[in-house]
Amino acid sequence: MKRHLILYKMKPERADENERLIQAVFQELRDKSPDGVRYMTLRAADGTFIHLVETHTDAHSDSITGLATFEAFQSGFRDRCSEPPQRDEVTVVGSYRMLNA
Repeated sequence: MKRHLILYKMKPERADENERLIQAVFQELRDKSPDGVRYMTLRAADGTFIHLVETHTDAHSDSITGLATFEAFQSGFRDRCSEPPQRDEVTVVGSYRMLNA
């Protein structure tokens, strides 16, 4: 199992657009209900977005990136950013009622 944390900041005038594109990804995930992947996105007041992605195997890694809505989200992504994404593989140290074990 792998967990990745992706963090980036949007231009203020593009943050709402970015949020709408992300919401479309979540809708497609709910519609298709792929196994082996869990995904959460948070938005901070300053336009920072935090994505937490968990995949059970490498074979599940395209469950999100292969979605049409994810491709739409990626289109123009760099133009929307004021700070580029940072991506790190992370380990859960502790969780209380936030994520399933």
